[in-house]
Amino acid sequence: MARDKESTAKKDDLDTTSPMYMHPLESVGSVLVPVSFDGTGYRSWRRGVLRALSVKNKVSFITGKCQKPAIGHATFDQWARCDNIVTSWILNSLSKDLADSLQYVNDAKELWQELEDWYDQTNGAKLYQPQEKINDLSQGTLDITGYYTKIKKLWEELNTLNAHAQCSC
Repeated sequence: MARDKESTAKKDDLDTTSPMYMHPLESVGSVLVPVSFDGTGYRSWRRGVLRALSVKNKVSFITGKCQKPAIGHATFDQWARCDNIVTSWILNSLSKDLADSLQYVNDAKELWQELEDWYDQTNGAKLYQPQEKINDLSQGTLDITGYYTKIKKLWEELNTLNAHAQCSC
């Protein structure tokens, strides 16, 4: 009898490697990144959010890989709970004004897509800005580590923008 209860409990437990597993310490109020996105520095903010979601095994909610089950399906409530938490985490990582303008999205995937559509654009001005900063950068009073860190960040930003601007036609 005890063995039957044990096997039933194991079947009912959600696999901890599943994107729908929610650790008991994770909550709606969690913050993914230390600095809120306010409309500037999208790619840096985006990278931090993707890294944090990856650590929590929740990237599949924004990519659509973890698809919404049909209403009434055995996993629907668990999926909805996880998706709401991911949506809340992302909203908590935005400035108040941005978060307010995105409160009515349907799910984490739609929220992420809205942000990508609005802020992940590459144009000449965006390519010019890091190039100009690299050209104008001088070591000045910075030690070599500080100078290297600044120029490396600018080069990585420029490389990301250039990779994104590549035409695939």
